[in-house]
Amino acid sequence: MGLNRPISSGPADVAAAGSDSKPAEKTAFDIRLEKYDAAVKIKIIKEVRSFTDLGLKEAKELVEKVPAVLKKGLTKEEAAAIVEKLKELGASVVLE
Repeated sequence: MGLNRPISSGPADVAAAGSDSKPAEKTAFDIRLEKYDAAVKIKIIKEVRSFTDLGLKEAKELVEKVPAVLKKGLTKEEAAAIVEKLKELGASVVLE
């Protein structure tokens, strides 16, 4: 018969929708290489190989594709350590 009525939200649905007003804290981070000095390119490649399972050729290609995401899904602590090391080498790195 007249079942074409829109489904109304109950109080629980409204409360759940309203509780999302503040963003959830991010738990997975990506490391993106923005730029680096050509003089330290080899050191950057070696460092990228140390925290990825890439071979020399793959790491070199990844570094040369600047800007490029080097690693995804890291915890904040893991990502911060890698970012710090790359910055010490002279790279411009962003934590996303």
